[in-house]
Order: sequence, then C-alpha cells, then structure tokens
Amino acid sequence: MAYQRDPLAGKLPVTLITGFLGSGKTTLIRRLLTHPDMNRVAVVINEVGEIGIDNDLVVMSSENVSLLANGCLCCTVRTDLQDTLRELFGQRRAGQIADFDRVVIETTGLADPAPVIQTLASDTMLGAQYRLDGVVTLVDAVNGPDQLAVQPEAVKQVAVADLLVITKEDLAQPAAVQTLTETLRGINGNAAVRHTSMGQIEPVELTGLGLTSARASAGALRFLGAAFDEAFSEGQDAAYLGARLPARHAPDIQTLALRFDAPFTWETFAAAMDMLISLRGVDLLRVKGIVNVEGKPVVVQAVQHIMHPPVTLDDWPSEDRGSRLVFITRNIKAAAIRGLFDAVGAIRD
Repeated sequence: MAYQRDPLAGKLPVTLITGFLGSGKTTLIRRLLTHPDMNRVAVVINEVGEIGIDNDLVVMSSENVSLLANGCLCCTVRTDLQDTLRELFGQRRAGQIADFDRVVIETTGLADPAPVIQTLASDTMLGAQYRLDGVVTLVDAVNGPDQLAVQPEAVKQVAVADLLVITKEDLAQPAAVQTLTETLRGINGNAAVRHTSMGQIEPVELTGLGLTSARASAGALRFLGAAFDEAFSEGQDAAYLGARLPARHAPDIQTLALRFDAPFTWETFAAAMDMLISLRGVDLLRVKGIVNVEGKPVVVQAVQHIMHPPVTLDDWPSEDRGSRLVFITRNIKAAAIRGLFDAVGAIRD
C-alpha cells in the first residue's frame, strides 16, 4: 500500500480529564499545573478560582490565559469549549502566547464527557488542528461505588474512558478498593486502571492513550486496550470483556467484542454503522476497532451519535486481517449488532 501523508501528523493531542463530583479532578489538575514536565502543555479549565493557582507561579497573564513558571499554560473557558480551543490555537499561531504541544481539558461541570468528545470529532475546524488522545476518568474510592450504583452519568464516564484512575484509595479499605476495581473492569474491560492518592500522577501517564499515527506499529492498536488482543486471541467473538456486574452496578452496560472475517466495502460498513447509530445511538456509548475495508486496515471510533473520521493505516500492524470491533453499549446484545450488519448486507460469506 502506498503511504500517503499521515492524517494525524501535526495535530495537537487532547486529553480529557473527567470524573463525578468529588472524584479529585481539582487536586489532580492543581498538581499537574506545578509539575516540571508540563512545559509546553495548555490546561483548559472552567474556572481558575477553583484550582487556586499560586500567584508566585504565574509569570504572565492575559484575560483568560496564564503562563506559569514551568512553561505550562492555564486557560479558562470564557464562552464555550469550541471558542476557547479556536482562540487558543489562533493565539498560538500568531505568537501571542507561548507555544504548546498538548492540551489537557478538565471537564468540571460537564457530567457527560460525550459532548466534548463529539465536539472534537464533528467540528471540522477543530478537527484540522486537534485530535483526541484519550479520556481519563477519575473515580473516588470512597464514594465511587455508591455513585456508580445510582448515577448514570458516573457509569457513562467510566464507559467512555481510556484510562481509569481510582483516587482517595488511602481513605478506603483495601477490600473495597479491590471490589471497585473489579466493578470498573466490568463496566469497561478495555480501559487501564491506575491507583493514586492526593492527585499524585506523572503527566506522561496521561499521554499516548489514543491513536498517535497512521503508521503501522505495535502501538497502533494500543489505544484499543490490552483486552483487545486477548479478546480475539482465539480468532472468535468475545461476547463480553470484563466481569459481568452485580445487579446494583449497571448490569445494562456491556463491553462486546465482535469479529468479522470477510472484508467490508466502506459503503456497507458505513451503512451498518449509520443504521446502528440511528436506531441505538444513545445506547452506543463508545466503539473502537480496526476494519478490513477491501484489504486495507481502517481504524474507526464512535461515541454515541458521532463517528470520528476514519484513519487508514499504512499497513496492518499484525498478521491478523480480520475486522475487530469493541462496542461499549447499554442494553444492546452482540447478536443484535451482528443481525444489523447482516441486514444491510455488510457481512459476506
């Protein structure tokens, strides 16, 4: 396959940090803002006052952007996120603010991270400059179990995450932390789980969670999660990834791993996904996978009603040429998804 320009090259990676109320996002962001490795990073938050930046750390400040002593930019959302990201990029290009190579967005006040993900995927202007690198969801070890039991937003935050960070585990019993870890893996078996207290985490741990290049490599599929290769190691469907959950912990959320051995045309695959999104988009929490489109490996992602632009890799990252898709869904069975693909003629014998 002739290699064309990498469509991800030059785009600024964006990391979303989300989590339910009290999960420790403010503590984490405050520590990140003072970390020496945060030079050339822009951190977008809703309100500087919530973070409490020490004035001694601020080297230069404009109306909504503060340059910190370590070279990190702290930017406040004045109108909406789209305007803020456009303005931030425009100021960077014009040399009005310090250059930055990465953006971290703290989603305080946004219980549902899906609209932010969809903004990056659907706004063509932002999509030309930024790419989603990953979603980091914080879960409180003390209050998280009850929140997951009664708050659908908390469950959704976990379902769309690429990395799950359990916070405040120093305040919880080890057995409770273990149970919570199993619950999280049951909701989202593909996300890595990290433990921390007092927001102590290295910035590098929050990077490289997404697809970083269209070049085939071992890391090309890393963003799909460790369970991805395990799920398909036998060359068959893995109906469920992660543990089945007790009744009080979102039994309707399932991580389904489906395999399709015959190649697709893009038209038939897109038709099947369009129908699935049209009929059950609200329950299609996240989709990730690699699809064989007439012999070419195409990486696809979706969040509810929005499909990310597909990325064609320059080669297959392994010998496996089958299409492998991971669906995190609410009350959608694997057989229903297969039946829908079959109905539009996407599956060929």
